[in-house]
Amino acid sequence: MSIEAFKIIGGKKINGELSVEGAKNAALPIFVATLIEKGTYILKNVPNLRDIVTLTKLLESLGLEIEKLSNHSYKIVNTGLKSLEASYDLVKKMRASFLVMGPMLAHEKKARVSLPGGCAIGSRPVDLHLKGFEALGVKINIDHGYVEGETAELIGNKVVFDFPSVGATENVIMAAVKATGITIIENAAREPEIDDLCNFLVKMGAKIKGIGSGRLEIEGVKKLYPCEYSIMPDRIVAGTFIVASLMFDGEISVKGVVRDHIESFISKLEEMGAEFEIEGDVLRTKTKLSQLKPAKATTMPHPGFPTDLQSPMMTLMCLVDGTSEIKETIFENRFMHVPELNRMGANISTDANMARVTGIKNFSSAEVMASDLRAGASLVLAGLLAEGETIVNRIYHVDRGYENLEIKLQALGANIERIKVEI
Repeated sequence: MSIEAFKIIGGKKINGELSVEGAKNAALPIFVATLIEKGTYILKNVPNLRDIVTLTKLLESLGLEIEKLSNHSYKIVNTGLKSLEASYDLVKKMRASFLVMGPMLAHEKKARVSLPGGCAIGSRPVDLHLKGFEALGVKINIDHGYVEGETAELIGNKVVFDFPSVGATENVIMAAVKATGITIIENAAREPEIDDLCNFLVKMGAKIKGIGSGRLEIEGVKKLYPCEYSIMPDRIVAGTFIVASLMFDGEISVKGVVRDHIESFISKLEEMGAEFEIEGDVLRTKTKLSQLKPAKATTMPHPGFPTDLQSPMMTLMCLVDGTSEIKETIFENRFMHVPELNRMGANISTDANMARVTGIKNFSSAEVMASDLRAGASLVLAGLLAEGETIVNRIYHVDRGYENLEIKLQALGANIERIKVEI
C-alpha cells in the first residue's frame, strides 16, 4: 500500500508571493448552514481542500445538490432533506461534520448524527453542543455511537458555555436562528470564522446582535433566504506563510492577510523584533531572520494567540538565538510535532503543556511524519530551509488545510514534489 509524501530538497533560495486561499474553518460551517433553508446558494472563495470534498459527500447524503462552478465557487441547491441521519462512515473523517446537527434541528426539528472523528490532537468532546441544544428544548439521546436530537419546537433561551467552544457556538447559532424567541449565548467563541458564519446568516435574513463579541443575541425568524456569499481568507494559512516570509528573510510576500484576524500572532512576532509593511491585503516582511529575539507565547481562545499557529511559531522559534517558550492551553496532545522537529536537529524539550525551544543555526534534513494538519505544514517549512533531502510523510493531514501547497511553493522556486511511498 502506498501513501503520498512530500520530498523536499531544502536550502534553496525562494522568493515571490504566496496567496492565501479561503478559510477552511469558515467555509465548512457556511456550507453546513445551507441545510437550514431550502433554495439555491452560491458560495465563492471556497478553498480546494480534502475537508470540503468530505463535507460535500456528507451534505449530498442528506439530500443537497452540490455543483462546483469554478475553481473556488460552488452552487448548493437545497430542495429539502432526504435523510436526517449523518452516518459514521462520513462523520468519522472530520470533526466539523458534527455541525450538521444544529441546521438539521432548525430545518426539521430532528437529527441523528454520529459522534465525530478528526485530528488526533485532543478529545474535544461534544458535550457543550448538546448542552446548548438542550437549552433550546431539544431532547437528546446518545445510543450506539449516535447523538439523536428531537423537539416539537426550538425555543430561544440563555446558553452559557463553560468554555468558548468554536464548534458549539456555531452549532447553537445555526439552531437558534429559526427558534421561537430570543437566544442569548454567553461566553461565545469569538473567532473570525464565527463572524463570517454570522455575516452569512445575516445576509440570509437572520437577526444576530453582538457579532465579534462573547455575547450573542439571536432573535429567531420563521424564514431565511438563500444568498450568494464570499468566504473570508484563511488566517491560519496567512500566519503560516508569514512564518515562511520570516524564515526566508522577507523574500516572500503574503497576499490575503487581514491583520485584525491574527492581531495577537503578528503582535507576538513584532515583540520578537519583526517589522511588517501591509498594503491592502499584502504583507511584506522588513526583517531578517537573524534579527529576531526569543519570546514566550501562550495559546488562548481568540483573540489570544491561536493554537493553530503554535506549531508554525515553534518552527520559527527553533531558528531564533536564545530560548523561547510556548505554553499550550487549548489541546492536550498538540506537541506531537516536537519529536519530528527534533529529528531535524531542533532542540526542544517539553514538560506537560510547556515547550522550551533553544535556537539552532539551521534544521538538518530527515524523514519525518505529519501528526496533524498544522504540524505537517511546520515540517514542510523546516524542510525548505534544511540542507539536503527531507521526506514529510502522511501529508493527507496537510491537504486538509492547505490548498496545493507544493504547487504554490514550486512557483517560488522551492524544490518540493509530491511522491508515493510504500507503507
